[in-house]
Amino acid sequence: MSEQQTLKDHFRETRIFRHRLVFIAVVMLLLLGLLVVRFYNLQVVHYANYVTQSERNRVHVRPLPPTRGLIYDRNGILLADNRPSYTLSVVKERVKSLDETLAVLSEFIEFSENDVEKFHSRLKQRRRPFEAVPLRYRLTPEEIARIAVNEYRLEGVEVEAQLVRHYPLADLYAHTVGYVGRINERELNRFDEDEYQQYSGTYTIGKIGLERQYEKTLLGEVGYENVETNARGRVLRVLEQTPPKPGENLHLYFDSEVQKAGLAALKGRRGAIVALEVETGGVLAMVSSPSYDPNLFVTGISHKDYNRLTQSRDLPLFNRAIQGEYPPGSTVKPMIALSSLYYGILDPHVAIYDPGFYQLDGEERKYRDWKRTGHGRVDMNAAIRESCDTYYYDLAYKTGIDRLYEFGYQFGLGDYTGIDLPSERKGIWPSREWKRNHRGLPWFPGDTLNVGIGQGATLTTPLQLAAMTATLANRGRKVQPRIAQNLVLDIEESNILMDVSDGHWSYIFNAMKEVMHHPRGTAYKVGRNMSFEMAGKSGTAQVVGIAQDAEYESEKLSERNRDHALFVGFAPLDAPKIAVAVIVENGEGGSSEAAPVVRKVIETYLEQEQIRLQGQTLQAQSEQNKSSPVNTSTTAVGEHSVNG
Repeated sequence: MSEQQTLKDHFRETRIFRHRLVFIAVVMLLLLGLLVVRFYNLQVVHYANYVTQSERNRVHVRPLPPTRGLIYDRNGILLADNRPSYTLSVVKERVKSLDETLAVLSEFIEFSENDVEKFHSRLKQRRRPFEAVPLRYRLTPEEIARIAVNEYRLEGVEVEAQLVRHYPLADLYAHTVGYVGRINERELNRFDEDEYQQYSGTYTIGKIGLERQYEKTLLGEVGYENVETNARGRVLRVLEQTPPKPGENLHLYFDSEVQKAGLAALKGRRGAIVALEVETGGVLAMVSSPSYDPNLFVTGISHKDYNRLTQSRDLPLFNRAIQGEYPPGSTVKPMIALSSLYYGILDPHVAIYDPGFYQLDGEERKYRDWKRTGHGRVDMNAAIRESCDTYYYDLAYKTGIDRLYEFGYQFGLGDYTGIDLPSERKGIWPSREWKRNHRGLPWFPGDTLNVGIGQGATLTTPLQLAAMTATLANRGRKVQPRIAQNLVLDIEESNILMDVSDGHWSYIFNAMKEVMHHPRGTAYKVGRNMSFEMAGKSGTAQVVGIAQDAEYESEKLSERNRDHALFVGFAPLDAPKIAVAVIVENGEGGSSEAAPVVRKVIETYLEQEQIRLQGQTLQAQSEQNKSSPVNTSTTAVGEHSVNG
């Protein structure tokens, strides 16, 4: 009986097996159903999304930076170009350990702590995935070779050939052409989406000068390429490419020979020069001294060099030509004399007596002339020629501040010139309203006397003085200063609203000519033996105030507290082509220190113009010879008869 009970129950086992089989089949069907649903979801519902993500694993869009436009002077001399340079870059997404990679690189490539600091700063900036971040610029061939040999140890490290901005003339145009520099976090945060796309692959942006003013023109348009990469992110092939559009070149009015001559004439002294083409307003030269090498800023200036520039008492980074505001001194006297002729204030031929000072009725204060013993009897012509302050005190008082302000403002004083450079300052041409708004005080007669000799609250930039002088040379026609000559600019050009007679213009011209060519002219020593006639006016501007009865003693003042020397002029007198303004900081004598600089600039320009005209004549003759048909029939007949 016990043996029968131990026998297997085959029916029961078969039933259990069938139940289990059904259960497993149901589970398998459920799993298969889930798999089908999942596949459907991947392949149908979200197909486009996952295909795009899959493609991104092996296809990347890389920006192609445009070539920045070049900058030339009027003679085709290159002022800003692009030079090939090899840059060491790191792709963060392809590096397992950034610190280890930098440690390995440091074994055979030298880079400073400043380089590493800037590299980490760039990593934090907004950028695209797999975008290379520069670590060091201007690799030498030896350094490139070391990287190539150790490439197997440097996953994610690349050597890229790039075009880097270069300024061949270095400090000659630092303040005007300016420079490009690394795009910083502040600039990056100001970008909108379009600007961010436009600067893809580009590491620099115009910082100052023309590089900043014409950034959009010079930059060009970015291009793109689709590249296929392997699992390690290395490019296998280029699938599609949209080439970038290079930036537009700039051609300027600058004449490098004139610029060099002006800088050399300053002899390293602090100061500024602005030379304008009278007809067009084109800037022929704009010098600010001392200067600096803009190439230091292109790929990142060192702390040592930056501190040296920013901590210098001479302010080499400061553009004195458009940002320096100085009392114009006597350089405004021809314009003020012209205002009195226009308003009919006095007869220019009537002389006054100058005892060396001027007093207002009922006042004890004496307004001193620069010549303590006075000039004796002087009319308007002599007052301009010898720069008699006493005459101009009287003239300004009789004209009145309201008329002086109106007339001077027409010449551009106290306002922006509109030059195509950023950061221009507008100076101060004071009026009753200006003093009330800025100082909360009424206008006094003594204020008018100070304006009459270009002192007091009056401040002008060298550019404004050059523009004023060009307006004088143009007999009242204003031209807006401009630097770029190949671009269509929003130029305002108009005549002075006041109808000054030709006789009055000629009178002022003659007086300014005598400044240079009359034996009693303040700049006669400079004007002697010139091959052309020139109109000029000297000026001296106080830096520190001197007590009424005190005498100016140069040797008792520190060099930086001595008077500024100024001079303005234009030439040739009969058909003016160039107007120049010069300031020599703490130079004291406008005629002795600034006038020679003006003469050198004008002489160089006229020499260059002569060379240019000769070149144009030769070119025209050459083209005419090429275009003229050669008559060979006569020659052929003659040769035939001789041979016969």
